Amino acid sequence: MRVVVDVSPLSHPRSGVGNYIRGSLLGLAGTGNEIVAFAPASAGGKRLIEASLAGIAAERRLPTVPAAHAVRTLWSKLGQPPVERVLGSLDVFHFSDWMYPPQRGGLRSTMIHDLVPVHYPEWVHTRTKRMHRAKYAHAASACDVIIVNSRFTGDDVAATLGVPRERIHVAYPGVDAVYTTDGPRAEGDYVLAVGTLEPRKNLANAIVALRGRELRVVGARVWGHVEAQAEHVTWLGPLHDEELARQMRGASVLVYPSRFEGFGMPIVEAMACGTPVVASSHASLDEASGDVAVRADPDDPEAIARAIEVAEARRDELVPRGVEHARSFTWEANARAHLEAWS
Repeated sequence: MRVVVDVSPLSHPRSGVGNYIRGSLLGLAGTGNEIVAFAPASAGGKRLIEASLAGIAAERRLPTVPAAHAVRTLWSKLGQPPVERVLGSLDVFHFSDWMYPPQRGGLRSTMIHDLVPVHYPEWVHTRTKRMHRAKYAHAASACDVIIVNSRFTGDDVAATLGVPRERIHVAYPGVDAVYTTDGPRAEGDYVLAVGTLEPRKNLANAIVALRGRELRVVGARVWGHVEAQAEHVTWLGPLHDEELARQMRGASVLVYPSRFEGFGMPIVEAMACGTPVVASSHASLDEASGDVAVRADPDDPEAIARAIEVAEARRDELVPRGVEHARSFTWEANARAHLEAWS
């Protein structure tokens, strides 16, 4: 089977979506199928894609184009030419949030990570809202298969976009091998927060909850105003996987107070590193948290603070349970779920 996967989001620094795309390709590349990583990208974007795909046995089709975002948008709106004109025949075309060009044949598939731009447009940039809403409408009407990263998102897609359940398939994210209890640990007595710095990640309430203790924050700035200004906050910016795993192993707790997620990958990554987790009580984090994370109302800093105390007190119990929970999330299982959806 020849599967073409749109990897356009990898042309920007990786966050949760990019990590999912990379991991899925890693899993799919080991299935014996012909996997093609495709993206029209700028010269700089192509370099980022190549770096993300290093070590993955997939064919690269990465044409360099100026004004790549505008080209992808125009291609989607015009509805021509079909992707086969660029890529040849294919059995599956799986596209991302960033473009939805037409195809002549084969299965049409896409990924929906969450519906934040629909439910909370005030939390996203205007361009993001416009781009995603157009893609959602197209996916609901034109795709044979919609992949989601959790049952929660699948239910949301069915209820909000009116997509029949038989077209929706769950493919949970996996945990990369670097996230393990073995390896160096960062020094210090600190709580760790991970996520792009944007309003829905709810960093402000984590800062209030951690008064008097160091809070280390890992994440790229995606909004002009960043809340990480308090004296007890150390902003580390985006980190490569090895350093993030080191910070996770060294933390007393990972705090993840997000108000809405598609899944919440840092939760299981931290568990795999042997770190207790405090997670928002929002239902979108149920599957990542399992029955292991200590849950707290994301809008109640005092509840978050109490949950951190509980997680630290129960560390000896929570760590082995978290490691076991994280083992169920693999990129091999993710690839199998994709292939079952496309069969």
